[in-house]
Amino acid sequence: MTTPVQIPTGQQRSPEAAARRAIWLALAAVAMTLLLPVAGIVLCVVALTAGIRAVGGSRKAGKPSGLAVTGVVMSSVALLVALAMTAFQLYFGSELTAYGECKIGAGTVAAQTECVDRLERSMEQRMPFLKPGELQFPFMP
Repeated sequence: MTTPVQIPTGQQRSPEAAARRAIWLALAAVAMTLLLPVAGIVLCVVALTAGIRAVGGSRKAGKPSGLAVTGVVMSSVALLVALAMTAFQLYFGSELTAYGECKIGAGTVAAQTECVDRLERSMEQRMPFLKPGELQFPFMP
């Protein structure tokens, strides 16, 4: 006769641990958003979910939920930035690709400046509210 294996049904996790997890996920989401915006969107959603659950757990336990709320706010801001960066990259994808190819072939500073000028002009054409020559980058991208 064998005895059945008992699997723990889940330990009570402290609300502080959930809040710390939410803040760490939010920090990772911010970093991922700056590196790979599309992957940042996914991590932002995970961090936002963890933060919302941590806020609920903290309130049920009667503990302060400041750290969890900070995680929710950080992941929400990172999500907005990631969505904006992704939209920018999708909208200006062909212009950015042409700029990358131009810059690879540019061997002099004058050629690199010409690549930036082409990028500015092509982006101006995609934005009808700008007049020709109005867009100027403050530095070379």
